[in-house]
Amino acid sequence: MSEHPDCALVRRGYTAFVAGDMDTLSELFTADAVYHVPGNHILSGHHKGREAIMGHFRRIGEETAGTMQIQIDAVLGDGRGHVMSFHTARADRGDRGIEIREGLFFTIVGGKVTDIDECVEDIDEMNAFWR
Repeated sequence: MSEHPDCALVRRGYTAFVAGDMDTLSELFTADAVYHVPGNHILSGHHKGREAIMGHFRRIGEETAGTMQIQIDAVLGDGRGHVMSFHTARADRGDRGIEIREGLFFTIVGGKVTDIDECVEDIDEMNAFWR
């Protein structure tokens, strides 16, 4: 059984993110895509537009000095332009570390990501890490 193209797109995004390949990652988003990050910290908010999203990803790398690691647990699609992914993120920032489960809800139109909603297992832990 082959993977649905929307799920394959999300997996390509994860591969590019982990490799730090921002050029490939950028190609997966529409120009007006939006990434919604929950919480009350330096990275939370609505990152509107491909360039803002790429800036968000670059900032994650900078803030964690490249220590961010992602382990994919599942990528699930509905065949109608929606994909849910679940992963465990690990990173260090200064003298603080985090290991947290996260979920991303993607909307995909025409083979490109138009919207991502991020959910986290423990919002308080996430806020404390990124403050």
